[in-house]
Amino acid sequence: MNWKNLLLNQPFVSVIIPCRNEEKFINKCLDSLVASTYPKDRLEILVVDGMSEDRTKEVVNSYSQAHPYIKRLRNPKKITPSAFNLGIRSARGDLIVLMGAHACYEKDYILKCVENIEKYKADNVGGMMKTIPRTDTAVGRAIASVLSHPMGVGNSTFRTGAKAPRWVKTVFGGCYRKEVFEKIGLFNEKLIKGQDMEFNIRLRKNGGKILLVPDIKSYYFARSSLGRSFIKFYFGEGFWALYPAKHIGIQFLSFWRLIPLFFVSSLLSFAVLSLFLPFFFYLFALVLFSYVFATLLFSFQISLKAKNFRLFFIIPLIFSTIHFCYGLGSGFAVIKMIFQK
Repeated sequence: MNWKNLLLNQPFVSVIIPCRNEEKFINKCLDSLVASTYPKDRLEILVVDGMSEDRTKEVVNSYSQAHPYIKRLRNPKKITPSAFNLGIRSARGDLIVLMGAHACYEKDYILKCVENIEKYKADNVGGMMKTIPRTDTAVGRAIASVLSHPMGVGNSTFRTGAKAPRWVKTVFGGCYRKEVFEKIGLFNEKLIKGQDMEFNIRLRKNGGKILLVPDIKSYYFARSSLGRSFIKFYFGEGFWALYPAKHIGIQFLSFWRLIPLFFVSSLLSFAVLSLFLPFFFYLFALVLFSYVFATLLFSFQISLKAKNFRLFFIIPLIFSTIHFCYGLGSGFAVIKMIFQK
């Protein structure tokens, strides 16, 4: 690292944080950024609030009073892509970092983003996201473990890990060159979720490069209970994994995103057809047995690595809840795409 050149030529950085009703987490996020080693006279933090109905506004305003480089913007549309676009239009930075309110960041996060975007001539740079439980319970730790495993999150390298910098399809907490938005436009506000994936597809289609750097680290606070909100969240994740294809085409789809749909639809189809043809019962049993075997195997590996065998009895339930909710959400997306005008 050429520290001398970096210190003399530090670009102005704008951090954009969409949020809505985040009073429980926004302080952890902002505390980590206040502790950032990046010079505060070369930094602005724009918290774009989606008309929160809790104390988020008051919390952010208190940080703004103590730290003038932190500002709160209003997002009347309330959705994430609108927040990103409002922040980008208001940003003064040469580089724009898009962060999540449900996470906190290492103090050198911004500095390393700046260093690596120049070193590798990338258009978007991000790092590893370590998933940690919101509450330190057995279920919370099990959920965090599942969301760091390929069977839980597919090929999301920024979640599962990498040993060296590598070119990828998307990253979390990406640092973009501002000219990227001038070249290919802003985020698609038709997409309530999946807007970052769609934008990065567009970026790569226009010759842009996305870099994952393992030394750039953040920590995401995952849900810690298997309640209604957990089920609703992963049903929505499955829905928005497919539905954007209606607006932007099949290039949005990936093999990994389709696996839960294939799994759930095959189980349901074989179960129904087995009522008429016994052959399909054997297919149903084969698919189900293979899934249960894989789930138990990976659950054992995760609990062994964590040295906590209590997790072995919880993780299979979490895997199945995520996969079935995601698959059903994707199935609903397919139905809606077929019958919606």
